[in-house]
Amino acid sequence: MPKLSDKKLCADAECSHPILIAKAIQDYYPQDCHFIPIHQGQLVYVYAMLKDRGNLFWSGSVQGSYYGEQEARLGYFPSSVVEETHALMPAEVEVKTNKWDFYCP
Repeated sequence: MPKLSDKKLCADAECSHPILIAKAIQDYYPQDCHFIPIHQGQLVYVYAMLKDRGNLFWSGSVQGSYYGEQEARLGYFPSSVVEETHALMPAEVEVKTNKWDFYCP
């Protein structure tokens, strides 16, 4: 998969702290392993916002699962499927993306 963006905005240089908590306003079913499935009503912890494409995609994890408790997985999703509920930290650190940002295991 080509890189979605060359840069991302994070709270810290490692993108290890969540920027905000968002709530899914609709279901999202990804087409490949770079993205995470999100179900309406789930809370999403957002760790990064991709730049250069109008913030179309964010990176985060869903806590818990529609299919029962599963380990949280980090991945991308369209920002349009969630609404911000709690701002946690400002996304002021610009970080270059690398091949691991878009790697599928």
